[in-house]
Amino acid sequence: MTSSHPFIVSVFIGTSFDGFIARADGDIGWLNSRAEGAGDYGYDAFMAEVDTVVMGRATYEVVIGFGPEMWPFAGKTVHVLSTRLDADVDERVTVHRTFDQLVTALTERGAKRVYADGGQVIQTFLRAGLVDDLTITRAPVLIGTGLPLFGPLDADVDLTHDSTRVLGAGFTQSTYHVTR
Repeated sequence: MTSSHPFIVSVFIGTSFDGFIARADGDIGWLNSRAEGAGDYGYDAFMAEVDTVVMGRATYEVVIGFGPEMWPFAGKTVHVLSTRLDADVDERVTVHRTFDQLVTALTERGAKRVYADGGQVIQTFLRAGLVDDLTITRAPVLIGTGLPLFGPLDADVDLTHDSTRVLGAGFTQSTYHVTR
């Protein structure tokens, strides 16, 4: 696969079976409570290949809610895309006001593999044509409403299926790459 940008953007995310990443209030308890029985779902192996993490404000607020001792991105460069978060909120992250500023920073800093996390950030990268691959783990639950993984696009995004595997507790995980 040839990328049109100097870094690879990967999505690795869990959803409900009906495609929601969280309840409308951001709660992901429905996912966490079921994930314990899923077994090894490949997150650690995925993160071992990632040098840079990009997330939005809402995802950042969920992560810092775990507490300072639970920071999951040690050793990674972390960027937050937000128009509201204070630029100096956390020495572990760099805050960007615009997507263009973010992409410029990723390029200038030599990012190799970027983990795009959070619904709005993923949707923004997709609309910009910068996502290279997606790994989506589906939980065996319908929650009916919430924050969707995908949103409006300016054009179709063609995907090629790479693999699907069955995890424990009824979870399935599919990996796709964007066809360019």
